[in-house]
Amino acid sequence: MDREVTLSEVLEAREARVYRQQALLAEFGLPVVSFNMNIAGPVKNGPLVRRAFREGLDRLADALGAARVPVEHREAVDAVTGCEALLAVRGDPEAVKPLCVELEDEDALGRLFDLDVLSPAGDKLDREALGYPPRPCLICGKPGKGCSSRRVHPASELQAATARIFRDHFAGRDRDCIAAQAARALLYEVCAAPKPGLVDRTNNGSHRDMDLFTFVDSTAALLPYFRSAVTIGQETAGLPPEETFRRLRRAGLAAERAMFAATGGVNTHKGAIFSLGTVCAAAGRLWMPETPWAKAEAVLAECAAMCREAVEADFAALRTGGGTTVGARLYLAHGLRGIRGELAEGLPGVRDVGLPALRAALAAGATLEQAGTAALVGLMARVTDTNLLSRGGPEGQRWAAETAAGLEGPVPDRAALEAFDRAMTERNLSPGGCADLLAITFFLHFYGGAGL
Repeated sequence: MDREVTLSEVLEAREARVYRQQALLAEFGLPVVSFNMNIAGPVKNGPLVRRAFREGLDRLADALGAARVPVEHREAVDAVTGCEALLAVRGDPEAVKPLCVELEDEDALGRLFDLDVLSPAGDKLDREALGYPPRPCLICGKPGKGCSSRRVHPASELQAATARIFRDHFAGRDRDCIAAQAARALLYEVCAAPKPGLVDRTNNGSHRDMDLFTFVDSTAALLPYFRSAVTIGQETAGLPPEETFRRLRRAGLAAERAMFAATGGVNTHKGAIFSLGTVCAAAGRLWMPETPWAKAEAVLAECAAMCREAVEADFAALRTGGGTTVGARLYLAHGLRGIRGELAEGLPGVRDVGLPALRAALAAGATLEQAGTAALVGLMARVTDTNLLSRGGPEGQRWAAETAAGLEGPVPDRAALEAFDRAMTERNLSPGGCADLLAITFFLHFYGGAGL
């Protein structure tokens, strides 16, 4: 755990940095960029400091690369006294310094970057001497040097401002990332082939009113909704989980309108709006800037906590007042709870079938597409799909599940899958519910580290 540092430790670290700067200047005879973080208070390092420092290094590398300034040497230190990096660069120091000033002034996070440029002779370039304004104070916005030298603001106030910068920056950054992975999951789901009875990149399966491009249009329209779902989760994390789900439902209705507008009235993702949207909101509830990615099992458990009460209320209302939707009729006639029941139980199909099948296939050397079809086959074999029931009745559902069970394995045979696809299409069967669970399976795989 990172601890408070003493003044002597800070001074020793500063001396060590100056020594390394001089050593690099002597060794390379090139300008040196010195990068560290402006962190007030006695604790100079921690998970958020490291995360911000890594992003700052990435930004610096991008800026130097865009300006075609080669980096001849780079070294970094991660110590209790803070994160530091030194770069020897092959470029004009008066051209490099403006790049660093732009990074410091780019946004609130950049205000925490301290980027010095030393000429080959060892002179430190001053931003004001190059015509740039002085850096503003974190608290009042006045020139920061004046506030610092006169100790206008207490360290506690500066620490609070720093914490807000970290949280606001990473909340937005991670929100965008989670939403992008949700859209990515929908695209992987629709493109993976062969998928028995479903739209994929090779055919439209049992569907005559939609194709691959309908799904692409729908996914693009839903990207803002997934971002809103994560935001709702983040903003209501301190409230009961049921409140998150209540607010999400309103956003979901707007997302349905956006979907229908994009597809010309075709229902491509209504189930995914409900299910994957809930998963995104759960990820938002569990988000923390220091540990942004929760375990998949925790996300699924949070889904159950969010929607269990509302789902049970919905089913109780159906028992007293009936319902006209396909899902309502199947529940009243057979007790089938569909995707709502899955969510209320923490998506056991994804947890116990989809994710294990995907992981087993990948471990066996399958491609991600092959792993996706393996997960779909497992889901079809083990999860009662109300879409299949509505199209083929109990007999059609049973036949599809038994056929899928015969294809289960780490990597299903492609020819057998193609034959299954043709048979499903001939029977006009489509496992749309399992497709939604496959999309969530893909999402949790990406969310868990494969792309974040």
